[in-house]
Amino acid sequence: MHSSTNSLSQSENTLKQALAKHKGQVIYLDFWASWCGPCRKSFPWMNAISKKYQEQGFVVISVNLDADKALAQDFLSKNTANFSVIYDPQGDIAQRFSVQGMPSSLIIDRQGKIQQAHTGFFTKKIKLYEAQLMALLAIK
Repeated sequence: MHSSTNSLSQSENTLKQALAKHKGQVIYLDFWASWCGPCRKSFPWMNAISKKYQEQGFVVISVNLDADKALAQDFLSKNTANFSVIYDPQGDIAQRFSVQGMPSSLIIDRQGKIQQAHTGFFTKKIKLYEAQLMALLAIK
């Protein structure tokens, strides 16, 4: 057996499968870590939009970048996630998407193309984030 340089890591494969499963939906792909303060604010909002827009073909997928999964699980015990969490301890997915800071999010359209990228989470920008989502959800 040989491994080629472009072979996917386990975490990248998990994400690939999740993206394939939700093809045709608008996806909010969120990168977070347990030590990230703004992530605590983004979780309740992601739970809310996940519920609010799921009927319209919307899904939140989150990617955790903690090297130690126990730290992520501790965070999740205090901050409920009603969406899927993919663990990326080596940062393979983050590297592939050139994630610059925590949290970072990508809004992916129904065709699987990244339409928006945000670094950080700002409560004063929630209306903007939702407007971007609604614009993509309106396109069937």
